[in-house]
Amino acid sequence: MLRLAARTTPRASKTLVPFTRYASTNAKSTLKSLRETLAEVIPEKQNQLKQLRAEHGQAVLGDVKVENIIGGMRGLKAMLWEASVLDPNEKVLAPAQGGKEIIPESMLWLLLTGKIPSEAQVRALSKEFAENGTLDDKTVKLIDGLDPSMHPMTQFGIAVASLNMNSKFAAAYERGIKKTEYWTYVLEDSLDLIAKLPSIAARIYYNIKNPGKAGSSDGAYSLAVNPKLDLVGNYVEQLGLGGNDSLTEYLRLYIALHDLVGSALSDPYLSYSAALFGLAGPLHGLANQEVLRWILAMQKTVGDNASPEKIKEYLWSTLNSGQVVPGYGHGVLRSPDPRFIALQQFCDARPELSSSAVIRLVKQVSEIAPGVLKEHGK
Repeated sequence: MLRLAARTTPRASKTLVPFTRYASTNAKSTLKSLRETLAEVIPEKQNQLKQLRAEHGQAVLGDVKVENIIGGMRGLKAMLWEASVLDPNEKVLAPAQGGKEIIPESMLWLLLTGKIPSEAQVRALSKEFAENGTLDDKTVKLIDGLDPSMHPMTQFGIAVASLNMNSKFAAAYERGIKKTEYWTYVLEDSLDLIAKLPSIAARIYYNIKNPGKAGSSDGAYSLAVNPKLDLVGNYVEQLGLGGNDSLTEYLRLYIALHDLVGSALSDPYLSYSAALFGLAGPLHGLANQEVLRWILAMQKTVGDNASPEKIKEYLWSTLNSGQVVPGYGHGVLRSPDPRFIALQQFCDARPELSSSAVIRLVKQVSEIAPGVLKEHGK
């Protein structure tokens, strides 16, 4: 069972803890789209900011007026942000049809609106993503023309940035729109981008796995979008792994627990591609690859049924060589990442995963590494 809650600590304003399985609620309520829901939520937030300016704009923090902080942090090394405080009671988010784990569509709705979507609203959003998930011919040609030896994150960033040519926000900004209307066009671009991400990633994956056969289909891979599937359901099918229910459910949970990004007035395609390139470094997004590489190297040394002593010895050999233990020693986090706990619980509940030598090793390391790092002085 997974649960979503928020707790406040002196170091951070929020800590997300995983979710419970979905239970259908409020089924008879009026079905509102994501756009309609945001059209209600965003004006409220805009009014809150206006009220803050009107009532406290001339107040001084340090040597700087609140008005200057709101207008761009001029003169103050700080960050203006609104803490996210969630109801500590259990929250429920919809899974895919026939599934048990929450799906990214549900999480996206919650993050954007602060509201729990109904099952019908999530299904409608999945349907919209499927309808807009097919890549245009120019994007297909661009991806298929990339050297398959190029790192997939680099290819991913290039493909995403190229979608900028169809940006509704860029076009609207060019012709002139009010600031209060920015969000409507940014939302359209963001939803279009999210819809196309699985197709981009799957096409890159196929081209790397099948050099010289860019974009073709060999029967195992279907790069087409199935209008009846959710985002991750389509992604797994496009990877040629359809029918693997455990993998599909795992990816639904994994993707739902990870972050969404945006920035400045660059349109969402450019903002997201910039984030992708930032994530491509080994200290962030590429850390997943580094962790797996390190775990597999450890497995070769300690074997499939390593004792705690052998694992501790390997941890010390890594640290003593001047290297870091990837996945540990975060600059802020001082307790296990709740997303890791959620994913580990997922594996524990499935014999085919809990029996995996690699997954068992990952769990052992999670239990032993903190003590070694503390002893090391981390």
